[in-house]
Amino acid sequence: MRERFRIYGGARLAGEVAVVGAKNSALKLMAAALLAEGRTTLTNVPAIADVTIMAQLLRSLGVDVDYDPDSGVVVLDVPETVGHRADYRLVRALRASISVLGPLVARTGEADVAVPGGDAIGSRGLDLHAAGLEALGASVHVSHGYLVAAAPHGLSGTEIRLEFPSVGATENILTAAVLARGRTVIDNAAREPEIEDLADLLVGMGAQVTGAGTSCIVVDGVEVLKPTTHAVVPDRIAAGTWAFAAATTRGDIEVLGGRADHLRAPLAALERAGCTVEVTGRGFRVAAGPGRLAAFDVATLPYPGFPTDLQPFAIAYNAVASGSAMVTENLFEARFRTVQELARLGADAQVDGHHVMVHGVPILSGAPVESSDIRSGAALVIAGLVAEGETLVSGVHHIDRGYPRFEEALRGLGADVSREPDEDLWED
Repeated sequence: MRERFRIYGGARLAGEVAVVGAKNSALKLMAAALLAEGRTTLTNVPAIADVTIMAQLLRSLGVDVDYDPDSGVVVLDVPETVGHRADYRLVRALRASISVLGPLVARTGEADVAVPGGDAIGSRGLDLHAAGLEALGASVHVSHGYLVAAAPHGLSGTEIRLEFPSVGATENILTAAVLARGRTVIDNAAREPEIEDLADLLVGMGAQVTGAGTSCIVVDGVEVLKPTTHAVVPDRIAAGTWAFAAATTRGDIEVLGGRADHLRAPLAALERAGCTVEVTGRGFRVAAGPGRLAAFDVATLPYPGFPTDLQPFAIAYNAVASGSAMVTENLFEARFRTVQELARLGADAQVDGHHVMVHGVPILSGAPVESSDIRSGAALVIAGLVAEGETLVSGVHHIDRGYPRFEEALRGLGADVSREPDEDLWED
């Protein structure tokens, strides 16, 4: 059943909200558990739909997965022999499924992973995955919609320079290299905290990895890894969402568990715009004064630059800020679908290629809008909080993939938000 959020505008969010483990890390850590026979336990796992889908995928490979959303614990009991085919039925629901590629090739010598929906092997992301594995000695090709990799004689360490610091490619190369013979050097590697988190898990399993979090990662392969217990790093994108929620609604929010050092670029921008940003003993706090904050330009970049996942929130913020701002998307094509929905709320924003020019207005006007992805949906909800009247945000299943019990957290901060069936007259 389709659901939507009903939002009544005029809220000033204030109070405290907790963030748990990062979606973008938890899914990759679950995949990495394939590298070691035995029981690996992950804690601080978010209660989101994507974790359930990844659990289903791993079960299809022979892994016994026990996931308790309430406690945030996932226990993965990996057998001596695991399957190597990740079926399209599951992969199409979760793009992060591609992260099983590296562990499967390293552990079993082969992997058949369905190409995620909407991607072709010619895309930058999958090209880098394939090229990295080929450099390690695997053969890689696409057959009948599957990315097929084989290394019947094992993998061998080498020097790999990524054309672009892709997070997914870095992760797959790293998880393949830990069981390769000899040393692998990954140059121009992604530097995200989630990469460090993955490396920490692998080291806990007995891997030899140094340099994670920098642009050069060095891996000395080992023969076997062992299971371990690991706590997922806090979700910096969820934490950043609450930071923008505070700024956009002229509120005051303490983000419990948030890591300010993981959000230097966006928090610095909010501080320059007039927010107070304070590191606390429990996380960090973002407070805005009663007046309109200043608009600011944004250009998304690989970490430690401004995250692409926070770009929709920057557009929503600038839509009601004082002045005008240019938002530039450098990492993904066609990631401005939020703009047309914000326009329905009265935002003054125009798309020009990979730029959006936003002219702030004093207040938005409630209207029905449609969520197209996780971050767009959450940004539209926040926009609805600063719109006059009632806003209906459809497609909340997208939001559920990244934000556990989002409406409950918002209500805890003073918002008037409810979840209800989506009474779409056009739906059968």
